Amino acid sequence: MSEQPLEYIEIELEEEPIELCNLLKVLDLAETGGQAKMLIGEGYVAVNGEPCTVKRKKLYAGDTLAFDGEYYQLILAEGVEPAERPVPSSSTNTVQDAPSQRKKRNRSRKDKKDSNTGRKPISFG
Repeated sequence: MSEQPLEYIEIELEEEPIELCNLLKVLDLAETGGQAKMLIGEGYVAVNGEPCTVKRKKLYAGDTLAFDGEYYQLILAEGVEPAERPVPSSSTNTVQDAPSQRKKRNRSRKDKKDSNTGRKPISFG
């Protein structure tokens, strides 16, 4: 049994990228932005053949979208300059620029405990 090739509905982009939730609204696949985000979050949308739950995923010409049994392919309108796609990071499970440890609070002398009572002083000024 051989699979039939998918038939795509071509969507012309006047500019790229376009966010996935906005694309669903533009295509009238969702009535509101909230509904579009819900559909994406619950896994009803596939991008480039993979289920996608990233609501504001940026889509570019050449990307494909599958929703409710329909398949869409994004293309650029004539004369539109293609945007540069971001390069995916080489390591997927690391957070960049995250501090290695939590910052310590900067405590001044007035926050020190009284040596006689063991209490912190209260300042009203």
